[in-house]
Amino acid sequence: MKFSNTLLILLVSSFTLMAQQADIEMADQFRADGKIYVVISVVLLILVGLFVYLFNLDKKITRLEKEVSKNA
Repeated sequence: MKFSNTLLILLVSSFTLMAQQADIEMADQFRADGKIYVVISVVLLILVGLFVYLFNLDKKITRLEKEVSKNA
């Protein structure tokens, strides 16, 4: 148990050290060229598409559950 706690602490501390590197050249280049807005819009478009898909899937599943409970 003590080993797993130590391992967990070491992993978490290594992640925080890696996250402190703020010198990301690709993001700086995109920002300088004005292409960061294209990247953000594509990511947002993908997320909106996923949410719409999940919403429609939830409606279909709810409808099927009501049909099954009505027939049972």
